[in-house]
Amino acid sequence: MHRTVPKRVGFALAAGLGIFAISPLGAQSDGLAMLGGLAKGQWTVKFRDGSADAQMCVRSGEELIQIKHQRTGCSRFVVEDSASKVTVQYTCPGDGYGRTNIRRETGTLVQIDGQGIASGVPFQFAAEARRTGSC
Repeated sequence: MHRTVPKRVGFALAAGLGIFAISPLGAQSDGLAMLGGLAKGQWTVKFRDGSADAQMCVRSGEELIQIKHQRTGCSRFVVEDSASKVTVQYTCPGDGYGRTNIRRETGTLVQIDGQGIASGVPFQFAAEARRTGSC
């Protein structure tokens, strides 16, 4: 027995599915609002495993996403973009990939967890990044 769905129910269902289909794309195109709200300037990244600190000039906040892949031309997929947390997966053709989770504590302090593969070598790190001056 074949049953049809009334047009208004079918339309509502299609519209609802459309919202879900559009939502992830909207999250990717909004510019990672949490990162854009971080203070601009010189930031120091302190790795919890005792590795040497890294210094970087933060202009958009997005510099904190690819700490182990400093090259451009990487593609990104935003997994989460909330007021206090950002998670991004990225792929750098010929150099590997990564997944970074950044949690905002204040506009000048964030916690970063990252993992992936860079130049054929796996990496995983936990770090604290803090604004330390101007650049």
